[in-house]
Amino acid sequence: MCGIVAAVAQRNVQEILLEGLKRLEYRGYDSAGMTVFNDGVLTRHRALGKVAALTAQLDKAALPGFSGIAHTRWATHGKPSEANAHPHHSSDQVAVVHNGIIENYEAIKESLQRSGYAFSSETDTEVIAHLLFEKLADGLSLFDATQQIVNGLGGAYALGVMCAQEPGVVVGARQGSPLVVGVGINEAFLASDPLALLPVTDRFIYLEEGDLVELREQGAIRIVDRHGNDVERPIHTFEHGDGAASKGNYRHYMLKEIFEQPTVIEAALEGRLSAQSVLIESFGPMRWRFSSALATCISLPAAPATMRGWWRAIGWSAMRGCRCRSRWPLNIATATRSCPKARCLSPSPSPAKPPIPWPRYALLKPSTMWVRWRFVTCPVVRWCGSRICLS
Repeated sequence: MCGIVAAVAQRNVQEILLEGLKRLEYRGYDSAGMTVFNDGVLTRHRALGKVAALTAQLDKAALPGFSGIAHTRWATHGKPSEANAHPHHSSDQVAVVHNGIIENYEAIKESLQRSGYAFSSETDTEVIAHLLFEKLADGLSLFDATQQIVNGLGGAYALGVMCAQEPGVVVGARQGSPLVVGVGINEAFLASDPLALLPVTDRFIYLEEGDLVELREQGAIRIVDRHGNDVERPIHTFEHGDGAASKGNYRHYMLKEIFEQPTVIEAALEGRLSAQSVLIESFGPMRWRFSSALATCISLPAAPATMRGWWRAIGWSAMRGCRCRSRWPLNIATATRSCPKARCLSPSPSPAKPPIPWPRYALLKPSTMWVRWRFVTCPVVRWCGSRICLS
């Protein structure tokens, strides 16, 4: 998954962008790059592999400047290589970073090639850089040029763009891929994940579908919706702390995410559950999807005392492969042992058994064992009657 970081600040942005890329490493990537506006030109460094390779380049040749964009790429169009790494330039006048996929890029590329544009990469992103250069040559501003070209882009994208003609300006666009604006003190930032910007701000604007944003010096922020109307989006304070972006004491990010699941689910369900039932009205306009049967099914007079304990019980029920009336992939009656209205739709429901501590056992059915075998990684695997034992 690709990552975007951009900044318009009153200080050197190189370290801000580099730290942001390091905090996006958990997403997975194959290359990294950075473009900074300095002395009237856009200067770029790109490297194949880890962000450490880009850091080594910056140690040899720094990129000082007050505005810039950076990116970590996960290859979609074109192999992992330095030529395919972002940012992509057009005549060293326009720089673009992009998350997502431009579905109609082949038709756009053929049209640009007929107009004389030469492509140096295999990516779908480079067409955006050339389209912007073409619009800027017609006298449009960077913001207006971006607003025009996004109407012709198909697919999902999050963009960060800048040009040499407008120093101290970064424009972003969002359609189908997340993009947030970081609000600083006389500074403004752009990223695909707020975790990338926590060292510089904890206040964020979450862009909506079709939004365009312009970041200028002194922290000026302008947002326009898909219809071209100036809008104001609320500013949210990030409350999870700086440690949310690090691995902590875990060996890797996936292990951390596994152990954080109860906490994350508890936070997601907060305000949506009472002591006795699900608060259907809290699910907003789509609450009609949650039938009244679900509200009465999830009654918890004898459930664990905390929401986290309740959800862990439901998790064990889900692992057993049952389905209840509400068509959720879990059997709440088995989980809580207290709900007479929940009916399991399994062909031959079996009586509830106490859950077996994870990860010592993988609860796999013999019929699906061969499907999931490739995902089991452990020192010793042995068959224990009806289960695969991990020891």
